Amino acid sequence: MRKALVVDDESDAREFVRAILEPEGWEVDEAEDGAAGIDKARQAKPELIILDVEMPNRNGFEVFTELRGIPETADAKIVMLTGVADKLGIRFSGEDMGNFFGKEPDAYVEKPIDPDTFMRIVKDVTAGG
Repeated sequence: MRKALVVDDESDAREFVRAILEPEGWEVDEAEDGAAGIDKARQAKPELIILDVEMPNRNGFEVFTELRGIPETADAKIVMLTGVADKLGIRFSGEDMGNFFGKEPDAYVEKPIDPDTFMRIVKDVTAGG
């Protein structure tokens, strides 16, 4: 079974992503903040990591950078989630992150998440896996 890790401080968001992924055959683990997400990712070595941007104990950008540098997660597909655009009117892109951090996520999804769009993105980034 394919493994996914959802790292988000909002339990509703974690449950929502689980409800989308599990029927598609994913085993889903959860972490409630950035530090816990790094620990769980090291242990579980998921193929897919769904990572919120705004959360306590290491934000999504910090977690993303660390996960890309850890052998257990360097090749994991990472999909970043954010509600920043709704709150502040600021839009991020993978290219923006690449320019800033030197690396970019495999995809970027705005909250609120549309289930069909989200699943299409997951299938696109994990194709062949």
